[in-house]
Amino acid sequence: MVSAAEQMAANTSWAALGKATDLRNRILFTIGLLIVYRLGTFIPVPGIDGAALREFMEQAGQGIGGMVSMFTGGALGRMGIFALGIMPYISASIIVQLLASMVPSLEQLKKEGEQGRKKLNQYTRYGTVALATLQAYGLAVSLEAGDLATDPGLFFRFSAMITLVGGTMFLMWLGEQITQRGVGNGVSLIIFVGIVAEIPAALAQFFASGRSGAISPAVIVGVIVMVVVVLTFVVFMERALRKIHIQYPRRQVGMKVYDGGSSHLPVKVNPAGVIPAIFASSLLLLPTTISTFSQGAASGPIMSWLLAFFGPGQPLYLLFYAVMIVFFAYFYTFNVSFKPDDVAENLKNQNGFVPGIRPGKKTAEYLEYVVNRILVVGSIYLVAVMLLPEFLRGQFAVPFYFGGTSVLIVVSVTMDTIQQIQSHLLAHQYEGLIEKSQLRGKGNRKRGRRVPSRR
Repeated sequence: MVSAAEQMAANTSWAALGKATDLRNRILFTIGLLIVYRLGTFIPVPGIDGAALREFMEQAGQGIGGMVSMFTGGALGRMGIFALGIMPYISASIIVQLLASMVPSLEQLKKEGEQGRKKLNQYTRYGTVALATLQAYGLAVSLEAGDLATDPGLFFRFSAMITLVGGTMFLMWLGEQITQRGVGNGVSLIIFVGIVAEIPAALAQFFASGRSGAISPAVIVGVIVMVVVVLTFVVFMERALRKIHIQYPRRQVGMKVYDGGSSHLPVKVNPAGVIPAIFASSLLLLPTTISTFSQGAASGPIMSWLLAFFGPGQPLYLLFYAVMIVFFAYFYTFNVSFKPDDVAENLKNQNGFVPGIRPGKKTAEYLEYVVNRILVVGSIYLVAVMLLPEFLRGQFAVPFYFGGTSVLIVVSVTMDTIQQIQSHLLAHQYEGLIEKSQLRGKGNRKRGRRVPSRR
């Protein structure tokens, strides 16, 4: 039986967007801030030798430098003011969320509602500044070691650090503004736009390699088929649900008796969405960003080991990537997206229950059991989508933009943003129905229509 809300959502058309003024303003606001972000990727850091940088990025483009550049929307390849991207903010979020699960004082802040959330966000911002400062200093030193600075020295390091840290903090502010006043998740949209904007150039380079004979036509066709199959598989898995039956008992309100109803609690196969892929990638890129530019320091034992074993397609890289994806899939699901204790408490307050399961603690244990089993499938799906293109890319010169990480981010962010737009349209439709009913009521009173009273 289709509910009234689902039926109304199915009948919602995009033509209603012109009438939803608030939603249109949100979309325009989001697009405007994303344009500002893209313009910032073309503003260079002062003191960079442009010709030497282009030559260096052509050599590092197929290594880890290509992946770092993908997550920064090409800003790293141009050494723009957003060269660090949003990754320091994501890394700080990971650290704060991990600490909030282990430190009692921080765990108490999570339970304090809005005030606790603001305090944790403040700690995240402080962590972002610290991480961005460390990465900016390492990147500035690496640029000097790679002979990519026109005037190396203390002034160059200081100016590069201020520019890069300021760019990251500005991106963090843009992401928060999009989340609060725009449509969609701001951080995810920033990464999404950076990937999508660089796809045409990656396609042109890929087909140019085919024309020159560096890549065979069979490989080009195989890669296109792989991308289509992965896209279809990701869309199917992101929409896959496990519906838990919920029953509501008969209840009496005043003199009226309402019959009991039934509903379902939808649990996605991948409740964490694109977060595990972003978190795992940010941890992988954190130590290797510096090694990419450290040509002079790469001869050291630590940097040489990183380059040998943590490059794309290497065994340790793939193993660490898979472990981190599984870990963050479970961690983010049970700490952020789906908390069994909170869901069970909400069901108990609404007099809802799972048939055959007692409300309260038993319901929470049952939900945790179900979600754990679902996450086995969800984490295997994420690992397969992430690593299969990595194996293929290790054998062929395939751009990073055709990998599982970029495909998952593009599909997930697109679906999430469209769903939020539809939710706004549905809310606007409800408001329109309420306004119409109020106007009809006023019209009836003005015409003097009265309902005859019972005697």
